Amino acid sequence: MIGKTVTVTIDRPLGSTHPKHKDMIYEVNYGYVKGVMAPDNQEQDCYVLGVEVAVKSFTGKVIAIIEREDDCEDKWIVSNRDFTNEEIMSKVHFVEKYFKSTIRR
Repeated sequence: MIGKTVTVTIDRPLGSTHPKHKDMIYEVNYGYVKGVMAPDNQEQDCYVLGVEVAVKSFTGKVIAIIEREDDCEDKWIVSNRDFTNEEIMSKVHFVEKYFKSTIRR
C-alpha cells in the first residue's frame, strides 16, 4: 500500500478526544479508509500528517505503515509530503506510546 493514494474519512479530528479515553487528545487527524478492511474487521485506520487544522476527509499517499507487534492492526500514515521516521513517531506518540510499534517504508 505504500505509495498508493487513498481518501481518509476523519472520525477523530485534530484536537478531539478519544471516545472511550477522554484524557487522550488527538494531536493529528485520524480516520479510516472506507471499504478497506483491516485484521480487526474494521475499516483501515490512518493517521493524517501535515494538516494542521481539523478536517472531515483527506486525500493523500500512504507514506509509511506503523506495525504494532502487540496489536492485530497496523496503522497507515497518510500525507502529501514526506516525514522522517523520527518525525512520524513524534507526531503519533500520543497513541503509539501504548504499543510496541515500528515504521515500515
